[in-house]
Amino acid sequence: MKVDIHTHLLPPEFPRFAERFGYGGFITLDHHAPCRARMMRDDGKFFREIESNCWDPKQRVTECDAHGVQVQVLSTVPVLFSYWAKPQDGLEVARFLNDHLAGAVATAPKRFVGLGTVPLQSTGLAVKELERCVRELGFAGVQIGSHVNDLNLSDPALFPFFQAASDLGAAVFVHPWDMMGEAKMTKYWLPWLVGMPAEVSLAICSLIFGGVMERLPKLRFAFAHGGGAFPGTLGRIQHGFEVRPDLVAVDNKVAPRDYLGRFWVDSLVHDAETLRSIVKLFGADKVALGSDYPFPLGEERPGTLIESLTDLAPSVRERLLSRNALEWLGRSHEDFAP
Repeated sequence: MKVDIHTHLLPPEFPRFAERFGYGGFITLDHHAPCRARMMRDDGKFFREIESNCWDPKQRVTECDAHGVQVQVLSTVPVLFSYWAKPQDGLEVARFLNDHLAGAVATAPKRFVGLGTVPLQSTGLAVKELERCVRELGFAGVQIGSHVNDLNLSDPALFPFFQAASDLGAAVFVHPWDMMGEAKMTKYWLPWLVGMPAEVSLAICSLIFGGVMERLPKLRFAFAHGGGAFPGTLGRIQHGFEVRPDLVAVDNKVAPRDYLGRFWVDSLVHDAETLRSIVKLFGADKVALGSDYPFPLGEERPGTLIESLTDLAPSVRERLLSRNALEWLGRSHEDFAP
């Protein structure tokens, strides 16, 4: 069994949010060819070319069958978070995306699991939409960004949201977005190659140093892209905690290494030695298959890298391919039995 925790879905059409709200910055779709579309900002600037597998559940099932993937966890494309929008407008965007996602899950409930999106620019509205996602739409949890405008995830203003997620038993998938330093990385796709890994480390460090993981030990976090830059810089992070506690340990006295094994990461690292390393670092029970389907920086055939590690025990490969994902989601194999 393969359960892919990192896949993205968007609606085939978008309302003209800029006209509705009176300001721009939102994404629209230009269906310029059969089964293809351009994601465009509403100022006419091109963002990304996509194919029908980005919005068509039937096409996704066909490709899942070809790739041997039994279950996809669906979440929105991070550029659609819209945290910068006015709070009530952000809520309207989130509800539109979540209603579409729920409809997609309903087309194949044994193949899809939903992770909603919430307007984190307003903690109160985010909590209400989180509750709707879990209680009414039946989602396993939510996907959030690596920061919220000028707030890192450690900010006290966001804690009530994390408290609500813990109380609801919701899984939280943290995905990089709006990458730091993007204005200085205009060439070579550097925001995706350098900024994204840094954003994931920022999120992990913020949740550790801010005491969120300490205060909410039952909250199930998973981080995209194998934890980004965090695994490779953990030695430096730990050393900084030890030698400058006056700067680092100001909100949480627990060492960063003590949190290894307390959160999940996906397997999307594109390198066998790196995958072995994160399995050793985070634990064989805390790495779950993630492909970033259907985007080119992902794994074209989900699970190929895991399956290539023939030195791992079969029970460990099975954990990486499905069991760890199910434990993070709070689901079981029986939930997806035909």
